[in-house]
Formats: sequence, C-alpha cells, structure tokens
Amino acid sequence: MAVVNPNAAGIDVGSKSHYAAIGQGLDHVMEFGVFSSDLKELTQWLVENNIDTVAMESTGDYWQNLFAELSRSGIQVCLTNGKFTKNPSRKKTDVLDCQHIQKMHALGLLKASFLPDEATEQLRTYCRQRLNLIESRANRNRKIQKNIKLLNLRLDVVVKDITGLTGMKIIRSIVKGETDPKKLAAMRHHNCRKSEEEIAKALVSNKRLDYMYCLKQEVKLFDYISTQIEEIDHQIAQQINGNINSMAEVVDDLPSEKKHKRLNKNSLKTIDLNIASYQFFGGVDLFEIPGFSYSTVLTLMSEIGPNGLQEFPTSKHFTSWLRLAPDNKISGGRVMSSKVQKGSNRLKVALRNAAYSISKLKDCPLNKFYKKIAFKKGGTKAITATARKLAVIIWNMITKKMPYQSKEKYLFLDQKRKQLSALRKKMVKLGLDPNEHEVFSNKQAQEKWLQKQADNQTISKR
Repeated sequence: MAVVNPNAAGIDVGSKSHYAAIGQGLDHVMEFGVFSSDLKELTQWLVENNIDTVAMESTGDYWQNLFAELSRSGIQVCLTNGKFTKNPSRKKTDVLDCQHIQKMHALGLLKASFLPDEATEQLRTYCRQRLNLIESRANRNRKIQKNIKLLNLRLDVVVKDITGLTGMKIIRSIVKGETDPKKLAAMRHHNCRKSEEEIAKALVSNKRLDYMYCLKQEVKLFDYISTQIEEIDHQIAQQINGNINSMAEVVDDLPSEKKHKRLNKNSLKTIDLNIASYQFFGGVDLFEIPGFSYSTVLTLMSEIGPNGLQEFPTSKHFTSWLRLAPDNKISGGRVMSSKVQKGSNRLKVALRNAAYSISKLKDCPLNKFYKKIAFKKGGTKAITATARKLAVIIWNMITKKMPYQSKEKYLFLDQKRKQLSALRKKMVKLGLDPNEHEVFSNKQAQEKWLQKQADNQTISKR
C-alpha cells in the first residue's frame, strides 16, 4: 500500500501517560506524562522529528488538552474513533497500539471525527452545563414533592405544577412557618382551576419536624439552582451574540413571529432564539419545521455550529454521524443486518424528541409519514425514521440556504392504489389508454388490468 502521510505519528492516549510512535522500531516510541510540561515536551519531540500530522483515539476526556497543545504548534491532528484503530492481532500493549495507529495513519486508513470550531465548543459547554442544572433542579422538584406528601400536604392534587406560581408561593410560606390552610389557600393564582376551599382541604399538615427540615433544605437547593440557571442563561445569550457579531455577513431581515411556539419554564428567555437562530444560520428559519422547539434549535446551534454541516458532504453522511441511518452489512448480495448503530449524542436525542412531538400533531405531512412507518414497523422505528428525515431536512435547509418545503401528502399503499384506480377509470372515460401512460403501481397491477379489460371485451361480444 502507498504511504499517504510520510511524516505521520500515532499516539495512544491514556489517563496517566501517553505513548507516541513516529515509526515501527522500538527506538521510535516514547512515553510522556499528562502534565502541561509533559505535553509541551511531547509536542517538541514531534516537531524535532519533522512530524506534521498525528493520529490519536478519542479516549474519554484525556485527549482534549493534548489535542489543543498539538494544534497550537501547527501539527495537523486526526482525532478518530477507537473502533477504527483496533489491532486484528491478539497482542495488545501501549507500545503496539501507538505503532499500529502510526502505521494506519501513514497509509491513510484513518478517518477524522467531526469537531466544531472553538466558538461553538464554548457555546456547547455552556448549554450542556445548563442541561445538567435543569436535571438537578428536576431532582430537587421530586424531593420537594416527596416531602410535601410525607407532610400530608397534597398540593400535587389541587395544583397542576407545584413549582409554578401558586405552588412555590404556598411552599415558601409553609417553609417560613405558616400553617393555617385558609391563609395558604388565599395565595392561589387567579388562573388556578381549584377553589380556595378545595386547596385549603389539601393543606392540613401532620406537622412532622423531620420532614419539614428536609423540605426547607430542598427549597433552598431549588432556589440556588434556579439562580445558577439564570446566570448561565445570560452567559449563553452573550456567547450567541458574540458568535453572530463575529460573522462576516449578518442577515438584516427578521423571520416571521412564531406565536404557536410556546416558551416553557425551562426555555432560554435571555435572548430571542427565533431571531438569533435565523441570523446564526444565515437566514434559515428552522422554526418553520413542525415539531421543532426552542430546546431543539439551541441544541443544534451548540452541537454543530453555523458552518459545521458544511463538513458533511451529503445528508447521508450527517445521518450516519448521528447514528440515525441503518448500518447495512451485506455479504453475497444478501443483507445480513440493517440495525441502527447504538449510541446517542445530544442532537440525536433532541431530534427524537422532536419526532415524538410530530407524532402528536394533526394535519401535518411529517405526522402522516410517521404514521406510515408506524403502521409497517411500529412506533419506535417510526420515531427513528422521522428523526432521520428531520436531519435530512436540516442539512438541506442549512447547506443549500433554502426554506422549509412541506410535502402535501404521505399516502398509505392502499390509498395510492385507490387513487391510481380512480385515475385509470377517468382516463378510460376520456378515451386514453392507461397502458401507454404507465399509470400502474407495479407490473402485476398492469397485467391484472389488461386481463380485466380483455374479460370485459369478451363479455360485451357475447
């Protein structure tokens, strides 16, 4: 095999040390530590040996500091998935691994993984931290509800959301020492469906001191996490505005208002994502896609970036990276397996959530597509198929700068046959031959129609 990268090196990334190989001899392998001085020493050793490209596995989080140090020195880094670097031989050591990576990279057999730009990485860090905080607040919400039940305060029965306006106002009054049910019920919001009398009946406590103490602790944690979420929301808004301002060309016009897109309590409220995403993706209005929420668009902005989709040559490459496309294994012309690969990144989860929302819509072409797949293969596979279709739509809209184009109809097979049958009858009445225009779903239907016409002619002659 021809050598594609003559000045290539391979690094076996580890938690406590890194093994680097610049050739296949034992004197071509060196071990380095993981401290900053060790990473600089490793980079200097590669530069002294005229190495211009390096391949390494994306092992945990250990590769990130080394990747940054090598990139700053001007060395091209090929970060690849560990499944592409497996050694077929049974022997496995750190030295053999780094030499095997070096050999494969020299022969050009390793494919680099997708990595967003630095600005998108910073936005991604903030958004992932925000999701972690939202999950932590949800845990506190469950603990608050548990302690309220143990206190025999059945607020969850009379209030839809205990962390809403009415619920939190009553809970904070209980924590401060208020025990009168009528005074607590008077704090209800005017939009609350239950009356003050019904709420007062549910707020008679058993006055357990241990549960009350735990409730106070959980409310403090809930308020603290809510404050942290507000702070990081301002940081995310600042980062998005900075990314938009750094662009060479910013779209001046504004998208249409999306009154049907509702903001929930976990939505980002420090910036108008409808306008920000429109400018972020160069005039592409992703909110026109049915089922897309604010969290879905924010996930796409933070995981891919404004120009990330340009690195995927086709929509098939993008869906394969998301692991939404079937992993076909064909041998001898027969499909051995066509399962979707395991693994879920955050964008895949967001698209699956959007597909689930589409399954609940009415009079929507994507909903009809979902029902068509669900009728054949079930709801789980229909969610995956709809999420894949959404990924294809996103790729076409952003890369080709085109608006969302909704197909009019997705028909079931029996519906198509009925429409084709009606069309053939109309053509016969107009004196046209359907056989010439090939108005048939398949060859068997054409032969069946010809046989029926011959039988009708025979009957008419009799």
